[in-house]
Amino acid sequence: MELRNIAIIAHVDHGKTTLVDELLKQSGLYRANESVQERAMDSNDLERERGITILAKATSVEWQGTRINIVDTPGHADFGGEVERILSMVDGVVLLVDAAEGPMPQTKFVTSKALALGLRPIVVLNKVDKPDAEPDRALDEVFDLFAALDADEHQLDFPVLYASGRSGWADAELDGPRKDLSALFELIVDHVPAPAQAAKLDEPFAMLAVTLAANPYLGRMLTGRVERGTLVPGQTVRALSRDGREIEKFRVTKILAFRGLSQQPIDKAEAGDIVSLAGMSKATVADTLCDPAVDVPIPAQPIDPPTISVTFSINDSPLAGRDGDKVQSRVIRERLMREAESNVAIQVSDTPGGDAFEVAGRGELQMGVLIENMRREGFELSISRPQVLFREIDGIKHEPIEEVTVDVDEAYSGVVVEKLAARKGDLAEMRTGAGGKTRIVARVPSRGLIGYHGEFLTDTRGTGVLNRVFHKWEPEKGTIPGRRAGVLISMESGASVAYAIFNLEDRGHFFIGSGEQVYQGMILGEHSRENDLEVNPLKGKKLTNVRASGTDEAVRLTTPRKLSLEAAIAYIDTDELVEVTPNHVRLRKRYLDPHERKRAARAAV
Repeated sequence: MELRNIAIIAHVDHGKTTLVDELLKQSGLYRANESVQERAMDSNDLERERGITILAKATSVEWQGTRINIVDTPGHADFGGEVERILSMVDGVVLLVDAAEGPMPQTKFVTSKALALGLRPIVVLNKVDKPDAEPDRALDEVFDLFAALDADEHQLDFPVLYASGRSGWADAELDGPRKDLSALFELIVDHVPAPAQAAKLDEPFAMLAVTLAANPYLGRMLTGRVERGTLVPGQTVRALSRDGREIEKFRVTKILAFRGLSQQPIDKAEAGDIVSLAGMSKATVADTLCDPAVDVPIPAQPIDPPTISVTFSINDSPLAGRDGDKVQSRVIRERLMREAESNVAIQVSDTPGGDAFEVAGRGELQMGVLIENMRREGFELSISRPQVLFREIDGIKHEPIEEVTVDVDEAYSGVVVEKLAARKGDLAEMRTGAGGKTRIVARVPSRGLIGYHGEFLTDTRGTGVLNRVFHKWEPEKGTIPGRRAGVLISMESGASVAYAIFNLEDRGHFFIGSGEQVYQGMILGEHSRENDLEVNPLKGKKLTNVRASGTDEAVRLTTPRKLSLEAAIAYIDTDELVEVTPNHVRLRKRYLDPHERKRAARAAV
């Protein structure tokens, strides 16, 4: 059977996963009466809730005698470690661009990786049936993007389709029949080359491991594309590290191939196909799995370095252990090491004390997803404020700079430009688009963007869209102002009282309501001034034996501002922590005792 390996790449929310749904349906994978879950490829709970793809996933469809392996990739730069490795095992990419928004920062990020590997993209202008779609402008922007990314003449001569993934059609002309996706299937078969590996069937087996998964029945599973040779279950293979060291020898217990949405055991893996192997105990991502006769590993894609780090430590608050059952540092360490093994974009290191771990990654979203997954698994953690990682280049301290693309209503463009400038951002472009929207492109240090997203949504009344992607390393930009407001800190432990909060409301905004468990040193809200203030949220109304002439007025509290996990991590200062448990996200001071806080503040000066 003919074979094609493709990846679908696009910016967040441009419709990749929905298009894959339609490809699966129209290839005849489902029975006519079968109930189908929407966004079938987003299998993870978090992916379904957030509407984003976090983990790259493969599927395969058959179209008129050709098997097409399709990889659905994340569109977010924080999960770029997945994208870089996935692209090394496909022969072509379908670049999906929203006809209204045009190419976005993450489109640029993923496309640059694909072009650098020499892949020739197929461009699909999606959502052309939207009222604000401008397919001609979007197509011009795609061409300009390719030219800016140094695409060669073959890559610039790309085929274009107009499509609506949700409606399930793609045509070569904008006013085509709009019937089905057969034009896309045909273009994939004609334009994407068959795997060159298929010509190497007689050579010894070799495959580069690209993703790692754990199967409850089969143990560790490594997925990749067979570069050469064939493999049958029971065969002995060796695992080589990037530098050619042998990691282990093992017997392949099972070979699974993607058939539709499931993986099925096969009797033989051949060069060119994407398969998963079981049987190894140590081999991991970026290792070469090969015949014992092979000595040279397959070159692996270098991974972009992490740009931020967060400290994960045990939860030592007075309320520790009430929600979760995984509270020991040993258990937390095991889980983080397991994550670093399967996610090459994350690096974990121990701290001198032994009860905290430094986790370095690509961005706040990636860290937020890891913490959210851990709390759902029953972990309790204390999380520090994210710190940007610096690099020394030619003896000068450099920091990561991100390219920020902002789409806002014209009325809010002034405040956004002002805030980005205060964060040492340089304005690269500003233009007015359709519908009174303004697009602002700026280069801002990663340091300045930590905690900015919440402020940005407030400034734009929730209507702005902000996208960011790593741009380059530049010399350090100097001091960036941090959070201006102080916090309200509890001086007592117990259950908060409505009367006390009501009387403290003129001091600031509260993050908690009445009847919530609080403890000394816990952050209850944001102070209206710049200094921190200790308050008593337990102070009830003093009762007398004198009757009031009327009934006492019922206390009406302002709705508390509940911070999401990511918002809490971005909000805290360096002397504060976020306490994360399966049921709660609390903010607290690093030192709960006020005397210890004063001592630490004096020592820091």
